[in-house]
Order: sequence, then structure tokens, then C-alpha cells
Amino acid sequence: MLISPSLVITPTILQLAGYEETLPISEKSNPITRELDKADPIQLVQLLKDCDAEIFQEEDDNLVHYQRLYSESVLRTVADIANRVQEVLKNPEDGLIVLSGCGTSGRLAMLLANSFNRLLKGLHKTPCYSYIISGGDRSIVSSQEAPEDNAMMGEEELKKVCEGKRKVVYIGISCGLSAPFIAGQLDYCMRKLDTFLPVLVGFNPVNMARNDTIEGWQFTFRKVAERMQNLQDTQQAFILNPAVGPEGVSGSSRMKGGSATKILLETLFLFAHKAESNVAVTEGCLLEILRTYERAHKVTYSQSKKIAALMKQSATSLQKKGHLYIVGWGTLGVMGIMDAVECVPTFHAEWDDVRSFINGGYKTLENKEGDIGSTGPEFAISHEDFVKSVLPSLSETDTVLFIFTLDDDLSEVEKMVTQVKEKTSNVYAISHAIAGQYMPNSTKKMIPNIIGVTWPILFLEYEGAFIQKFQRELSTKWILNTVTTGAHVLKGKIFRNFMVDFKIGSSKLFQRAVTVLQRVTGHSQQRCTEALLQSIYGTQALCDQVKNAAISKHVEEAALKDKVLPTAIIILLRNCTLQESSARLQVSPTIRAAIESSLNIPGRKRGAESEESEGRSR
Repeated sequence: MLISPSLVITPTILQLAGYEETLPISEKSNPITRELDKADPIQLVQLLKDCDAEIFQEEDDNLVHYQRLYSESVLRTVADIANRVQEVLKNPEDGLIVLSGCGTSGRLAMLLANSFNRLLKGLHKTPCYSYIISGGDRSIVSSQEAPEDNAMMGEEELKKVCEGKRKVVYIGISCGLSAPFIAGQLDYCMRKLDTFLPVLVGFNPVNMARNDTIEGWQFTFRKVAERMQNLQDTQQAFILNPAVGPEGVSGSSRMKGGSATKILLETLFLFAHKAESNVAVTEGCLLEILRTYERAHKVTYSQSKKIAALMKQSATSLQKKGHLYIVGWGTLGVMGIMDAVECVPTFHAEWDDVRSFINGGYKTLENKEGDIGSTGPEFAISHEDFVKSVLPSLSETDTVLFIFTLDDDLSEVEKMVTQVKEKTSNVYAISHAIAGQYMPNSTKKMIPNIIGVTWPILFLEYEGAFIQKFQRELSTKWILNTVTTGAHVLKGKIFRNFMVDFKIGSSKLFQRAVTVLQRVTGHSQQRCTEALLQSIYGTQALCDQVKNAAISKHVEEAALKDKVLPTAIIILLRNCTLQESSARLQVSPTIRAAIESSLNIPGRKRGAESEESEGRSR
């Protein structure tokens, strides 16, 4: 395979090139986790830890590779963008820094915009960060996938937010370089370069950006990214896209993609704020900030055994039709909300399987639209909501996880724990402390299972407190991602390292479903698409109207159905009818078990995965 000399590949990605070369890095299957579904809790934590460590993997001069987080070209781009952010910070009345994303990326956009506005307020400066999330604030606490397909909606939202501003640094986050919502905003920025500096953040090279036609729009994401690439030489646009390797669960960008987004952008903004404060900043300063996140990885996963115990208990609750409830304080509570929401589309979980609550509710969340708790039960996110709507029905099948720092009101924590322990003994906590801080014995005695994370004191100026906060948030994200992913693996929701029961809520997820079908069954793209449509529409015979319908129509229909992808997988593996596939899933203990038993029937055609595994073992 010919590789462009401008590209950079890690050993892991190099191994993947031969059999998944047509897939973007963000959609590839990670060799580390090829047998994730067979791992026990301790092994699951280790495997996901190793995947997260790939974020910080440095270049190897002996290989041709993609640019990495620590690559000179990436650090230089971060510094160049930081200089432009600095210009806005100097004149905040006329300028704006906008972060925009869909799903996890949009939630992170909100978190980061609020964090840096808070930093500015603490310095008695004008806040000048804003966020956009596709689907609006409802998407922060509830999964809303469809709006990400609308490029024109993206443009309209950006116009509203930036009205009257003369200088805007726009940062569009799309981990896979794929979201039409973001493409629409980037295109708008490039048509208004006198006002906008467009920045694209993602984790694929431009030649792997999504190239499917966007419904109702004239460009593909790749065409937009290529135009930005042409503008980068003159610094009229920037693309920040280090490779961080495939996700531990193929395509699940809430994990490594989300973490890398947080690391990159917080580093960029901290660097810009230091420079704006007339502190001498160098590339060494950038590296120093990045290394604090790398150390956070080591500190977090030093608690692997306790993380595994929480994962095992969470899986037990989910297997028994119970719930995992997360009760958090401050921005750690925001991390809880993010993780819980993501379980719905990723594992087709019920909205209350994993549910999170935060002290102060929407006031602490600091979302633009304020309290939207009356919208529906899934939007009730305060501690008061937990006490009122969850506590009365809490039982021994449920697990409750508390997340706090030792600077939070521990008497409040103890009061809540006391109420919970009357209903269930499955009480866990993640607590963050700074070296020299000690948890009171009363709290220790009350919570038998505590993942205690202790951080060294950072002797840095005002920003040091924020770095510490960012470390705690990232650490909490890693723990929660590992726990909820592992719990769903143990529940049988993952096959090998593929999501096999995700919600098909966007065109990207429709295409991913077809890819998963090809990978697992070895059938052609056309046959896989047919089986998927049979499952979506609940019919064996597909009429021309269905076959020729737009993907948006299929997505709309799929949103109303359960087990769409698993049903299609069994249809193809067993060459059976829709009815037989549904019946087999009905009686199988888990989705994974149904797929495994269908793979092992005599005379079945070998799938792409089986052939590749055999090829690698020769």
C-alpha cells in the first residue's frame, strides 16, 4: 500500500492498514481489544487503559506515521491557534471564541466554554467563550442524534451565536471528521474569512474524512476539510487532527476521541491565557501542560482493581434489570451526566439504565437555556430530583456511585449516602483529593468502596487550579467510560470489540451499521444494506420505494425500533428470515451469545473477521 509521505502511522495503525485500509482510523478495530468481549473486569480495565494510553504515544522515527499529539506539527498548530485566541482575549467586547460539536463533542464544548469563562471572570475579565451543540441544550442531557445530519441548521445556529461580532475563532469538533452540522459551520466560516477563523478538531487525516453526500447540501465533509487544508498555509484556517489510534470499542468516539478533544483544547486555551497574561510561553510550556494529562492517566489507572470492582457491580445491576445511578458534585457531576447520556445511543440502553444527577441541577450545569427539567423525566438532573423520583424505588439490584472532591460539602455527601444505604448496600464513590488532604473517618466508614484519587500539588499560578480541575474531570471521565463500557460488555452488548446494538440515529451511524455487518458476517455491502433495511422496516421483501429512499428516511424509521442491528446480523449469519432472527434474539441470554452461536453453525460462510484472525495467526 502506498502511503503519502505527509502521513504519520503508529505501530498499531500500521498493523491495521492491510485489512481495514478503507476505514478511517476512528472507525477501525483496535488490535488491543480484539477479544474485549471475552475479558473479565480486571482484564477489561487493563485493555481500556492501554487504549487510552495510545493518546500519548509518541512518533517512532523507524516508521512512516500519522502526526501524533506530541508531533512538532501538532504543537506548532496548537501554538498558532492559541495566538489567534489570544487576539480575541485582548478585545473580548468585539470577539468570540465558539466551540461547537454534536453529542459528546457538543457536551465537551459546553464544559470547556463554561470553564474558561469562569477562569476569565476570576481574573475580572470579560467572558468571551460560547458553545453550540446540535439539537440544542436538550442534547446535553438526552441523546439527540438526528440534528447532526443538518448542515444548514449548523450554519443558522452559528449565525445566531456570532451576531454582531467582528472577530470569531470558531472551533468545530468532529472526532471522525464526519458531522454535517459541523461541515455547514466550517463552510460558512470560509465564506466570511474577514470575520471568522475556522478551526477543525478531529482524529482522522483529511483524506479519511467522510466523503458521503450530505442530504440537502452541495458538499461532502471531505471537500470542506480539503478547502480548509488549502487555507492552512496562509493561516486563514487550521486543522488540528493528531491520530490517537482506534477506539477500544470500534467507533465509540465518546471514549478516546472525547478525552483527546478535552486534552487538546484545554491545553490550547491554557497556553493562550498564559500568553495573554504576558507570561513568556514556549513549546516547552505546551509540553508541560500535556504531560500533566499524561500523568493523570497513570494516577487514574493506579486504581485499576477498584475500578474493576465497580464495573463488576454495575454489570450485575444492569444484568438484573437494575440501574447505575451517579450522584455528582460540580463539574465532576457534569462528567457523570455526559457518560450516562452516552450509554443510550452507544449500547441502545434505556434512558434510566445509567442515570446521573448533579448538585444544583441546571444552575451548576450552566447551560444557555437554563432549567429544562420540565421537558420530561430524563431531563430531571438535580439531587432533589434523585431524592424525589429515584430514592423511593431504589432497591438492592441498583448501584449508586457518588463523585466528589474533598473540597465539596462532605456533610451533604454523608446525608445523601445515609438515605441511599437504607435502600441498597451497593454504594461506591470516586473521591478526589490533593496531597495532604484526608477524608474524614465518618465518610470513610459510611462508604465501603471508595476509588480515592490523590493529586500532587501543582505550584503554578492561577491557571494551576484549573489544570488540577481539568485533571480531575478527565480522570473521572476515564473511570466512568471504563466502568459503563465494561458493564455493557459484561452484559453482552459487545461482540469482539464492535458495538452491535447501537441506536441508528444518524446517517453516520447507518453507514457504521453496514460496516459492522460486513465485518462480522463477511457479506457484501449491498447484501448487508438489504438485511439492515429488512430489520429496520420489519419486512422480508423490500419494495423499490424502501430501497430507493434517502438514508434520512431509514434513520427516522430505525429510531423507532429495538435490536435493529442484532436482527440484521443474525439474518446474515444464519441466512434466515426476519422472524427467525427475532425469535433467536428473544430466547438468547445476550446479544453477544446469539451472534456467537450463529457464527458456530456448521457450513456457515466464514466472516471477514474470522478470515483476518486466521490470517494473522499463520
